[in-house]
Amino acid sequence: MPIVVDIDVMLAKRKMSVGELAERVGITPANLAVLKNGRAKAVRFSTLGALCDVLECQPGDLLRWEAGEAEEGGEAAGR
Repeated sequence: MPIVVDIDVMLAKRKMSVGELAERVGITPANLAVLKNGRAKAVRFSTLGALCDVLECQPGDLLRWEAGEAEEGGEAAGR
Protein backbone atom coordinates (compact mmCIF):
# COMPACT_ATOMS: atom_id res chain seq x y z
CA MET A 1 0.00 0.00 0.00
CA PRO A 2 1.47 3.37 -0.93
CA ILE A 3 0.08 5.04 2.21
CA VAL A 4 2.31 4.40 5.23
CA VAL A 5 0.96 4.93 8.74
CA ASP A 6 3.49 6.27 11.27
CA ILE A 7 1.40 6.13 14.45
CA ASP A 8 4.08 4.03 16.15
CA VAL A 9 6.63 6.81 15.56
CA MET A 10 4.39 9.39 17.23
CA LEU A 11 3.59 6.99 20.08
CA ALA A 12 7.31 6.60 20.76
CA LYS A 13 7.87 10.37 20.61
CA ARG A 14 5.01 10.94 23.06
CA LYS A 15 5.98 7.95 25.25
CA MET A 16 2.40 6.69 25.04
CA SER A 17 1.07 3.14 24.84
CA VAL A 18 -1.34 1.87 22.19
CA GLY A 19 -3.90 1.18 24.91
CA GLU A 20 -3.70 4.71 26.28
CA LEU A 21 -3.99 6.23 22.81
CA ALA A 22 -6.99 4.04 21.95
CA GLU A 23 -8.73 5.00 25.18
CA ARG A 24 -8.09 8.72 24.74
CA VAL A 25 -9.17 8.67 21.08
CA GLY A 26 -12.24 6.55 21.77
CA ILE A 27 -11.53 3.55 19.54
CA THR A 28 -10.78 -0.06 20.41
CA PRO A 29 -7.15 -1.18 20.69
CA ALA A 30 -7.91 -3.73 17.95
CA ASN A 31 -9.07 -1.02 15.54
CA LEU A 32 -6.06 1.11 16.40
CA ALA A 33 -3.80 -1.88 15.69
CA VAL A 34 -5.44 -2.36 12.27
CA LEU A 35 -4.75 1.29 11.46
CA LYS A 36 -1.25 1.27 12.96
CA ASN A 37 -0.22 -1.85 11.04
CA GLY A 38 -1.38 -0.47 7.71
CA ARG A 39 -4.25 -2.94 7.24
CA ALA A 40 -7.04 -0.31 7.33
CA LYS A 41 -8.89 0.37 4.09
CA ALA A 42 -10.07 3.79 5.30
CA VAL A 43 -9.90 6.18 8.22
CA ARG A 44 -12.58 8.66 9.22
CA PHE A 45 -11.57 12.30 9.38
CA SER A 46 -13.03 12.42 12.89
CA THR A 47 -10.71 9.58 13.95
CA LEU A 48 -7.73 11.21 12.25
CA GLY A 49 -8.59 14.49 13.96
CA ALA A 50 -8.86 12.79 17.36
CA LEU A 51 -5.50 11.06 16.84
CA CYS A 52 -3.89 14.39 15.94
CA ASP A 53 -5.50 16.10 18.93
CA VAL A 54 -4.28 13.47 21.41
CA LEU A 55 -0.81 13.14 19.85
CA GLU A 56 -0.51 16.92 19.29
CA CYS A 57 0.52 16.51 15.67
CA GLN A 58 -0.61 17.10 12.09
CA PRO A 59 -2.14 14.44 9.79
CA GLY A 60 1.08 14.44 7.78
CA ASP A 61 2.94 13.30 10.89
CA LEU A 62 0.80 10.14 10.91
CA LEU A 63 0.33 9.41 7.20
CA ARG A 64 2.72 9.53 4.27
CA TRP A 65 2.69 8.35 0.68
CA GLU A 66 5.49 6.21 -0.75
CA ALA A 67 5.63 5.58 -4.47
CA GLY A 68 6.20 2.02 -5.60
CA GLU A 69 4.66 0.43 -2.51
CA ALA A 70 1.42 -0.72 -4.23
CA GLU A 71 0.51 -4.37 -3.85
CA GLU A 72 0.49 -6.52 -6.98
CA GLY A 73 -3.00 -7.15 -8.27
CA GLY A 74 -4.41 -4.53 -5.89
CA GLU A 75 -7.09 -2.00 -6.64
CA ALA A 76 -4.56 0.56 -7.87
CA ALA A 77 -3.30 -1.86 -10.53
CA GLY A 78 -6.64 -1.71 -12.33
CA ARG A 79 -6.71 2.07 -12.56
